[in-house]
Amino acid sequence: MDVSRFDMSGIEIAWCPGCGDFGILSSLKKSLAELDIAPEKLVMVSGIGQAAKMPHYLKCNVFNGLHGRALPPATAIKAVNPGLTVIAASGDGDMYGEGGNHFMNTVRRNPDITNIVHNNMIYGLTKGQASPTSRPGLVTPIQPGGVVNEPFNPLAVAISLDASFVARAFIGDAEETKDIIKQAISHKGYALVDILQPCVSFNKSNTYKWFKDNTVYLDDSHDPENKIMALEKALEVDKLPLGVFYTKKSKATFEENITIYKNDSTPVSKRTRSKESIRKLIASQTA
Repeated sequence: MDVSRFDMSGIEIAWCPGCGDFGILSSLKKSLAELDIAPEKLVMVSGIGQAAKMPHYLKCNVFNGLHGRALPPATAIKAVNPGLTVIAASGDGDMYGEGGNHFMNTVRRNPDITNIVHNNMIYGLTKGQASPTSRPGLVTPIQPGGVVNEPFNPLAVAISLDASFVARAFIGDAEETKDIIKQAISHKGYALVDILQPCVSFNKSNTYKWFKDNTVYLDDSHDPENKIMALEKALEVDKLPLGVFYTKKSKATFEENITIYKNDSTPVSKRTRSKESIRKLIASQTA
C-alpha cells in the first residue's frame, strides 16, 4: 500500500521543528502501509498533549479523549468491533501519569490493541515540568532543584503484569522503530511500544545524542519469551535496552474473554438492536 494514503492535506502541524514526534508519525505511516492496513479500518485513540495530536495528522478514524483516558475508549472500540485495528498513542505524561491506573488495568485485560507511547521524559504541552519518566536531577521550571523522584518504569510494570508484548524503540533509529511498530500491530493482544524521542524545546538533557549514547539493542541471546530475562533487561537503567523485551503468544484477549462473544461472533457494532429488549433491561435495573 502507498504510504501517501495516510497523508492529510491542508493541516497545520503544531509540533516544534525537530520534535521526535515527526519521526514517530513517519514510522507509523510506513508500518501501516507495509502491513496493508486501510485507513478506514484503523482507529487512532489519544488523550491530551503534544503526542496526543498525532491521530489528527494521519488519515484514519479518530477518538481524541480526556487527559490520561486514551486506553478505556480504545479497549471499548476494539470490543464492539474486533475487526478494526486500534492504536492508542499519547505521551509519557498522558499514559503513565494521568493515565497510570488505566495503563495497568489495560495490561491486565489484554485487549488486542497497540499502545504507542511517545516518551520524551518531560511534559511538552505544558512547557517543561517533570513527567513520570523524567530522570533524577533534571532541572525544570517547576523543579529548579532537580527531579528527586525515581522515574516510573513502564516496561518493568507491564512485564510484571504479564503484558503480552513489551518493546522499546528510539526514534533516531527510524527503520528499527518501524519494524518494532509492525511487530506490535501484528501481535494478538495488548502491545506496548515505548518510543524514546527528544523534546527539542523543553528537555535539553535527553537529546538525540543523549539517547543514542545511552541506549543499546538487545542481542540475539535475549529470549523474549523468558519473563525473568525480560524483567531483568527492563530494570537496566544505565544503558536503556532497545528491542522486543517480552512476548506471550498464548494469552487470551479481552475480546475473547467477554461473554457477549461466547455464542455469537458477530461484532456488537453490527448486531440488530431491539428497543424493547433495552427497555426491559433498563426496567430490570431500576425496579
